[in-house]
Amino acid sequence: MKATKITIAAALLLTASATYVSAQKKSATPCMDVLNLFTAANVPAMAPQEEPSAMITPGEEQPANLPGKGLAQHTMLYVGENNTRMSLINDGKVIWTYQTGKGYEYDDVWMISNGNILFTRMKYVAVMTPDKKVLWKMDFKETGPEHAEVHACQPIGLDRIMFVVNADTPKFYIVNYKTGKIEVERDIPFNYTDRGVHGQFRRARVTAQGTYLISYMGKGKVVEFDKDFKEIWSYTTPQPWAAIRLKNGNTLITDEREWRTFEVNAKKDILWEFNCKTDLPAQYQFASAPQTCTRLANGNTIFTSRGQNGKGPQMIEVTKDKKVVWVLHDWKTVGDGTAVQVLDDPGVPEIPGQSEH
Repeated sequence: MKATKITIAAALLLTASATYVSAQKKSATPCMDVLNLFTAANVPAMAPQEEPSAMITPGEEQPANLPGKGLAQHTMLYVGENNTRMSLINDGKVIWTYQTGKGYEYDDVWMISNGNILFTRMKYVAVMTPDKKVLWKMDFKETGPEHAEVHACQPIGLDRIMFVVNADTPKFYIVNYKTGKIEVERDIPFNYTDRGVHGQFRRARVTAQGTYLISYMGKGKVVEFDKDFKEIWSYTTPQPWAAIRLKNGNTLITDEREWRTFEVNAKKDILWEFNCKTDLPAQYQFASAPQTCTRLANGNTIFTSRGQNGKGPQMIEVTKDKKVVWVLHDWKTVGDGTAVQVLDDPGVPEIPGQSEH
């Protein structure tokens, strides 16, 4: 019998689906099951490769009577681009950090269900264990083009990762970090502009359908590609920092220039939107435009903000009818907010579409 030909994208999703079934037998929130790995006796306060990251000095006192439970609202993995101190938060306390010293910037972070951490640090992308052993790293200061940057990553199954490289010729990768094999390496269609490499892309995601959703921040559009990098859908908006494909098939886009997050369907109809300048009460206003958001299983949306000189909230959670139910404004304990993974929300993070962040 002639063997059936399976595309790389389909094979990756089949592998991920098998992992998902196995993980679901354990828990609907598998990352919560591995939190003990981060507080075990073998976890150093500072690993040899870490560099101290100073906290941002609070520019204002934490307001009283904020909605929600402060840091106790969610168990979460949290990073900000202006404070290179990754924080794992549980029961209202920071239980683990990873510090990378001066410079910019954390932009994307994931805890995988086995406890490994995948993250970008602008000039490199890496995977490490809860006890801070680096399993894999691609450093563009050493091996890549001089001006290359990486701001987006995603786990695809337990062994593979996706990441996007901003460069004169930007590239999309899927790598098996255990074997080191590059399974997908494709040029991303892009005409160079005077915004330079830094402004090219931020968020990129592999969807549950095996397509690639990429935010062209410097081109003012979100584009969905098939596995051959043929454009199959796009949406134009001034400065999209992030776009995620929701479980209902719609796309949730955050436009940094407009301070706006909106949900659109395949026909490009806007079904829901939230403008942080006009829809937030005055007392909860961000000091800097949100860059990313997370959609929770209950339908709520969490916005993140890097603030400004220790001012303004770092995260705000709203309901579908735009009611504010949580405001995090705590510069003494954590830094600015660029990305957050909510760990007590159901879903297996390495399964595309299961974690909507």
